[in-house]
Amino acid sequence: MVRILAPDRRAIQEAAGILGAGGLVAFPTETVYGLGAIATNDRAVSRIFTVKQRPLHNPLILHVLDRAAANPLVVWTEPASALADAFWPGPLTLVVTREPSAPISPLVTSGLPTVAVRAPAAPTARRLLEETLLPLAAPSANPSGRVSPTTAAHVADGLDDAVDLILDGGPCSVGVESTVVDVSGEQPVLLRPGGVARGELEAVVGPLAAVGRDDTVRSPGQLASHYAPRRPVRLDAGDPAPDEAFLAFGDVPAGGAVSSNLSPSGDLEEAARNLFAMLRELDRDDVRAIAVAPIPRDGLGEALNDRLARAAAERG
Repeated sequence: MVRILAPDRRAIQEAAGILGAGGLVAFPTETVYGLGAIATNDRAVSRIFTVKQRPLHNPLILHVLDRAAANPLVVWTEPASALADAFWPGPLTLVVTREPSAPISPLVTSGLPTVAVRAPAAPTARRLLEETLLPLAAPSANPSGRVSPTTAAHVADGLDDAVDLILDGGPCSVGVESTVVDVSGEQPVLLRPGGVARGELEAVVGPLAAVGRDDTVRSPGQLASHYAPRRPVRLDAGDPAPDEAFLAFGDVPAGGAVSSNLSPSGDLEEAARNLFAMLRELDRDDVRAIAVAPIPRDGLGEALNDRLARAAAERG
């Protein structure tokens, strides 16, 4: 069994030592738990892809303490600087041109000229970055394509002793992954909605372009099928069948074989915090599928609907 430690000073130091020796440490961010490796270590980064069974063409997010730590790694544009100043540390990932001399493993970027980078706000993540003094490559700490982990127990359930250590910082405060914006070109492009809402971003840099319909994966979280439980997911369901689990939202009657409510009061932030945990709870052997009530698309609702659409997508 993998060891799970509360993130006190000694545990943070031990985790940094494991990372420095090429190991993998799962740690909480404000969004989800990440599976961290030192981003300059090719072998350690390669272990992330092996442990998660992640496609090599799917790039990783680089976690740094702040803009100063990112400076040797990226080429800043005006929109990138404005968004980092406004939302870092926090749940915003910026896809920027990689500095040619940046000493990070090419596996982090999947060979692309850009790199996805963010500064997390969660205290445990920041203390770990302060201790390592190096950037961490850290996708979500779960098998690739499955429901993201928002507690240490979720990580242990999915990866167990494939991870060298889990730092248990409690449930994640945001609960859905970071927003990803490509700021490597002339106009910022929203690649993935997440913990920072579109309106907040557009108040800083103006309208965001939509991602194009090419086959290039430019950042994590762009695969069509992702965040998926084992059971099929049916969206915009108002009347669940007797053999379905029901994921409700707002003041709606319970139904189906079993049900959970993301937020009885219709609070999107509460719903985001509960989404992945409740998908796990309802992913049961005694139900045929998971039916999901309609969820508004404004604010964090855009991110919630994005994750649910990917959870419901046809699986390859």
